[in-house]
Amino acid sequence: MYAVAGRVKDEDIALVRDRSSIVDVISETVTLRSAGGGNLKGLCPFHDEKTPSFNVSPARNVYFCHGCGQGGDAIKFLMDAEHLSFIESVERLASKAGIQLRYDTDGPGVSAPRPQTGQRQRLLAAHADATAFYRDQLGSPGARKAREFLAQRGFGRDAAEKYGCGFAPDSWDALSKHLRLKGYTAEELTAAGLAKPARSGSLIDRFRRRLLWPIKDLSGDVIGFGARKLFDDDDGPKYLNTPETPIYKKSHVLYGIDHAKREIAKRGRAVIVEGYTDVMACHEAGEPTAVATCGTAFGLDHIQVLRRLLMDSDSFTGEIIYTFDGDAAGQKAALRAFEEDQRFVGRTFIAVSPDNMDPCELRLAKGDLAVRDMIAGREPLVDFALRQTLAKYDLDSVEGRVEAMRRAAPLVAKIKDREKRPEYARKLAGDLGMDLEPVQRAVASAARSASVEPQPQRAASPADSPQRMVEREALKIALQEPVLAGPMFDALGAENYADPVLASVREAVSEAGGAQAATGGAVWIEKVRDCCADMGGQMLVSELAVEPLYVDGPVDPRYVQVTLARLQGAALATRIRDLKSKVQRLNPVANKDQYLALAGELFSLEQQARALRDQAAGGL
Repeated sequence: MYAVAGRVKDEDIALVRDRSSIVDVISETVTLRSAGGGNLKGLCPFHDEKTPSFNVSPARNVYFCHGCGQGGDAIKFLMDAEHLSFIESVERLASKAGIQLRYDTDGPGVSAPRPQTGQRQRLLAAHADATAFYRDQLGSPGARKAREFLAQRGFGRDAAEKYGCGFAPDSWDALSKHLRLKGYTAEELTAAGLAKPARSGSLIDRFRRRLLWPIKDLSGDVIGFGARKLFDDDDGPKYLNTPETPIYKKSHVLYGIDHAKREIAKRGRAVIVEGYTDVMACHEAGEPTAVATCGTAFGLDHIQVLRRLLMDSDSFTGEIIYTFDGDAAGQKAALRAFEEDQRFVGRTFIAVSPDNMDPCELRLAKGDLAVRDMIAGREPLVDFALRQTLAKYDLDSVEGRVEAMRRAAPLVAKIKDREKRPEYARKLAGDLGMDLEPVQRAVASAARSASVEPQPQRAASPADSPQRMVEREALKIALQEPVLAGPMFDALGAENYADPVLASVREAVSEAGGAQAATGGAVWIEKVRDCCADMGGQMLVSELAVEPLYVDGPVDPRYVQVTLARLQGAALATRIRDLKSKVQRLNPVANKDQYLALAGELFSLEQQARALRDQAAGGL
């Protein structure tokens, strides 16, 4: 259940839910593909999985994951995916939908005419204003060095504007003063990482005399900056990034992801480069899937971001192409990347330019085509890892060959595609100049000792009994098509549901006003969720709201009638079975009156059951 929605008027919250496309919101972070029946599916952003279990229902504007049980509407998704409060999520969606929120100004505990916008929105707004300030500064006389830096790397004014490049002026507090005049507090600027307290107690800017790149999240909001040193008398690091803040987590951030996300999903590949100018160079050269980490190594959280965009799953595998430099540091990074290779279902490659140039240098020296050719000439990461491993040993000596085999065998054992392992074992034996048998033994031994990554658990099938399937189907109709379900559904109470959790959801439908009073959509589903007494019921509502109905084509009144007849018939069958047991246990002579009453009730129920069977003829 959501927390109380601050002071935003309920009708405005309902309007936000109605106008916020769940597909648009989720597609910012998850690549969705057709799941049939008008639904979409993708890899869940809330838990690690290799087979898509995250379902989205555009018709009802809700989502549910069969793997971890997370579900809800667009507001709930932002709360869980971006750790926003309820009010922050509503304000974010309202802003995108062009909705002017109204706030209650009376009622218990209300003293302010309008609450302050949530912290995240304030920090994002501060970054947007800082971006505009820095961008304007790039054209100033003091930024000549920054413009020259970009020009020397092949980027003119258009590219600078496209990527939002800016310049931090030669001033200790120019940005801080600018933003304070716009109404931001010292605490907000400090929390945002844009300024820091000086010894005197005043604020000083975090960035000074540097070329800046705004770093954006998947939705396109600026959440931080990367700053490059320009002057020799600057004793700071070559690159300085925004520190960890409530909105900037470097282990989750990929520079260029806002430009690249749609092309990554469309082309089924992502190119990992090392720097901001490398991202720009790849995009300008016609490879718009390039992204880079920001001041940290490429790790698990980055992998999860890309897997969701690639929809990296058992049924669809993308390509991840690393472009590390060919120097020692680059080789080490590539080998470290291979250690994380198992976290991708897709294929991993490495692309190294002929002269060990990074993409930016290569584009300058040989043009756009050379960058595209470098990426097209990628090789499997395992081949590169094996070659680099063997190069460390003297293969002319017995000791060198044996040690190289010991180091390389675990790499072969880690290859995801088991069918390729025998071929790589043969290749390794050839490269080592050894017989195949000892190499095969070494690979087999490494495979046995390697830890096996547990496979994600698949959700249990909801149709574990015919009766429960019908009960679920009836509730799905009430949640997904309440207008059609209407009074027919409302006439059958919770006593018709044998499953106690399903019965509790049925009671929640009644508490929410019943199907006949609902118009459908995310507001209706959320209303039922709020009426559930426990978390299990709330999760089940979210699940039933997106689970496809067992019908080909659109739902019609006939299908509703058949389903509800079967629901009632199943409940009647249980009552008939219990009643027959009672009748059989009675002595018709000693308990004549009771026997006749129960027999008459049994006859009536059996007639009702026959009528319902006729009504439900045709079946699910």
